[in-house]
Amino acid sequence: MPARDPILSPEIIRILKIFIFSSLGMVLLFSFFNGYRADNSGKDRSFLAADANRIYFLNVRGIHYDREVRRDAGMTLFRHSKRVESDSIPSFFPVIILNPAKDEAYLYFELKKADYPIQIIAQKGEESAILNFSNGNNSDHFQLLSQLKPYLEEDYSFQLKVGNNTFLLWAEENELSVLKTVMEDYFRLLN
Repeated sequence: MPARDPILSPEIIRILKIFIFSSLGMVLLFSFFNGYRADNSGKDRSFLAADANRIYFLNVRGIHYDREVRRDAGMTLFRHSKRVESDSIPSFFPVIILNPAKDEAYLYFELKKADYPIQIIAQKGEESAILNFSNGNNSDHFQLLSQLKPYLEEDYSFQLKVGNNTFLLWAEENELSVLKTVMEDYFRLLN
């Protein structure tokens, strides 16, 4: 029974060094993957607008929009102030909707002077695409915007087909710029 056995023998010190450095290495490694945590909340986060993005929109970009506060729904609608509305032909412009209760932002395509279902015909030279749309929920409107995005970026021309009638859609440069601005603002809101 030795009376002077050291508590921290060289073998224990070696084991402690291995444990400490491997633990620090694992903490450092896992800190890079912090964004990949499982989301078990069951909430749909596809329309979530971060606070910073919402504040930026309200304070900087919001001055270009006409606001309509819908107290019955608890939401605020933002229509671009330079959108073109006609008294005789149909118009089809997006509206950004902020829901402060859920911290979400939605996009709704507002059809005036026509009824659903509609078709949007995108043409560029000999290429053309037809997008069928019937009024739907938030996901349907977001999907339509996602389908329109590549055509808008490649400067296609658009027509709106309602029943058997066809109308020019976003034919003027200012109409297209308004549409692109609303699209950029909405995607910035959703980040």
